[in-house]
Amino acid sequence: MATVIRQTDLIQSVADALQYISYYHPKDYLDALAEAYEREQSAAAKDAMAQILINSRMCAEGHRPICQDTGIVVVFLKIGMSASWDADMSVEDMINAGVRQAYLHPDNKLRASILSDPAGARKNTGDNTPAVIHMQVVPGDKVEVTLAAKGGGSENKSKFAMLNPSDSIVDWVLKTVPTMGAGWCPPGMLGLGIGGTAEKAMVMAKEALMEPIDIHELKARGARTALEELRLELFQKVNALGIGAQGLGGLTTVLDVKILDYPTHAASKPVALIPNCAATRHAHFVLDGSGVADLPAPRLDDWPDISWDPGAGARRVNLDSVTPAEVADWKPGETILLSGKLLTGRDAAHKRMVDMLSRGEALPVDFTNRFIYYVGPVDPVRDEVVGPAGPTTATRMDKFTRTMLEQTGLLGMVGKAERGPTAIEAIRDNKAVYLMAVGGAAYLVSKAIRKSRVVAFEDLGMEAIYEFQVEDMPVTVAVDATGQSVHQTGPAEWRARIAGIPVVEA
Repeated sequence: MATVIRQTDLIQSVADALQYISYYHPKDYLDALAEAYEREQSAAAKDAMAQILINSRMCAEGHRPICQDTGIVVVFLKIGMSASWDADMSVEDMINAGVRQAYLHPDNKLRASILSDPAGARKNTGDNTPAVIHMQVVPGDKVEVTLAAKGGGSENKSKFAMLNPSDSIVDWVLKTVPTMGAGWCPPGMLGLGIGGTAEKAMVMAKEALMEPIDIHELKARGARTALEELRLELFQKVNALGIGAQGLGGLTTVLDVKILDYPTHAASKPVALIPNCAATRHAHFVLDGSGVADLPAPRLDDWPDISWDPGAGARRVNLDSVTPAEVADWKPGETILLSGKLLTGRDAAHKRMVDMLSRGEALPVDFTNRFIYYVGPVDPVRDEVVGPAGPTTATRMDKFTRTMLEQTGLLGMVGKAERGPTAIEAIRDNKAVYLMAVGGAAYLVSKAIRKSRVVAFEDLGMEAIYEFQVEDMPVTVAVDATGQSVHQTGPAEWRARIAGIPVVEA
């Protein structure tokens, strides 16, 4: 008798899996990050890893998202040719119904980040649909589902090259990874797709990221194939770049390198590279006709027992009275605890404000001596003031930075990862400052937010301008008023240190 896959079972299983991965890290990632934390010698990187691990446990306990960017849903389906369906919807529609149900769940509403008309109006679909779906029809009578919620910060750092057949893949990766900056929130994984055609390589790189972290087992037993040798070589050499957690410099940039390959044309060597961030989220289940997929909850013992303290040297800052003279004294790498009123704004709000300024219009918010936080928070549930509210990639705001600093009186910015040359020059010229919050610690950060209200551009949804009342929100001085950047000095220092270590042990 043929296996019958019910429509309701696929929809509910997709919804359950997306909720599950929103607040549970895979155990293999937790184990690898905890081991890297114990080994780490860079104080800044160790601090960032501690925040990520503590945030992860908090999310597991509170069933709230690991990251405020709850991702674009990517699904890989293997549909058995002998399976039959009890359904009146297409497989694609069933998947999207599951996504819609998951992202609108009243007890753990997830951020809707998907925009229709991407080259035009870029209107939010409101429920994070549609998903990106890849389907194969294979022998068998079951439906195998692998799904992920892929954050935009890491997805935006995806790279592709059509190399010449004689070119070195290792050389290309080592040249490419530093250009990705830290906006992909390391430490994470690198997925490589080698061969096929351009689109095949990209899909393989994404699919490779769905595999478990096992580089330590591979190192212990030794490589048996050329691809395994390539994985080990890239793992060692990428970590030797010294980029480190959050780009602050350190021993661990990647926790694993995963590779899939496919035969290719004699004249071609397509290579795709896609990173997975610290909020790595994926799940796998099989439907065999017996009902909804079972996703057992992990044990809290799976999380390492780690505490975090900003340290006695942390500088407390009152955002309601901070002055340019005070900011000028802050040092790169210094820990700051922010309290007071903090404005927010990201891509859409910045573009609207810069357009208004170009037309001579007054802004709806006074930014004089204020700080702006690059964030798009998750909606609150239950008694929350705000949902998870971690930083977004700051470089996307670089092109707006000089205008904001020179025409609004803005004094400082808070975001994720490094700033580019144009932003650093504007910060230096205006004696402003850029502070970095840890990407991948969104729920932890949200606990420092005591009040929240929308003050402008409410129509932009999560991209509206909010005013947060924060208390002891932890950040690091990433670019000081003189233009010195820890994302330049940190990795350079650790690259030199690691060069003196014969082998970087995992």
